[in-house]
Amino acid sequence: MKTLFVLGLAVLGLLRASAQVSLELSLDQEQFLPSETLPLAVKVINRSGQQVHLGTEPDWLTFNVEAVDGFVVLKNAEVPVTGAFDLETGQLGIKRVDLQPYFNLTRPGRYRIIATLRIKDWGAEIASEPKAFDVITGAKLWQQDFGVPSPTNGVPEVRKYTLEKANYLASQLRLYVQVSDQAEAVVYKVSALGPMVSFSQPDAQVDRSGHLCVLWQTGAQTFSYALVNPDGTVAATDFYDNFFSRPRLSITNQGDVAVVGGTRRPRPMELPIVKAPNELPALTKPVMPVGSTN
Repeated sequence: MKTLFVLGLAVLGLLRASAQVSLELSLDQEQFLPSETLPLAVKVINRSGQQVHLGTEPDWLTFNVEAVDGFVVLKNAEVPVTGAFDLETGQLGIKRVDLQPYFNLTRPGRYRIIATLRIKDWGAEIASEPKAFDVITGAKLWQQDFGVPSPTNGVPEVRKYTLEKANYLASQLRLYVQVSDQAEAVVYKVSALGPMVSFSQPDAQVDRSGHLCVLWQTGAQTFSYALVNPDGTVAATDFYDNFFSRPRLSITNQGDVAVVGGTRRPRPMELPIVKAPNELPALTKPVMPVGSTN
């Protein structure tokens, strides 16, 4: 009976802790391609009535990903969540992590994420509600090998760009870029480029520096452009309209890739700053020279 009583007290303590401090998980999207970046926001809400000190231990916040069908998800390493901080009562703290490098999520299916918060001063563990997401497959549209120069001037590494499309939430077609080794055994990064129309194929070219330039149609008269680094990160984006001519990619004599035709939309930082009338400086009456009759 004594053991049961102690266990009961421990469970009661966990229930009280979870009522005072809670976790909420949120994802920017609900579907991902295999090996795509999986950014997760963990919201820690303190309603305990006192300050909570977090982040001093390496395992103060841990994550578990499980497949709904029982498939065992391989965990490559613990997600790093370093950095101590204090959370005052009534405050909400947000910790952002990318789970993709730390879990093997290459198999299509439905998955759940559970986060566990450990409060050392209370001797308590608090688990979040599961957050579900899907890993979906894409259809290959285009691929090309490219070389990455060796830092020691040796044999260059051969990688591969692959463009894929997938139906996001069965209603929106999206374009993705994948950077892998030549055999596609190692995937370095998968990034979503944006929505696309089903009746058009993307235009893709690799420039002399190994960057991928992609131009694709997003609407009846609208196009998007992306410049992708050899590591898979998107370096720049632009938007074009089919005014007077259709935009397309062209290779210059120097081996660079440029967009010709169409009309590029100005970027927000290129637009003039328009101020409201109440933000304009007050008008002042000009000083008249001495002896003036006006």
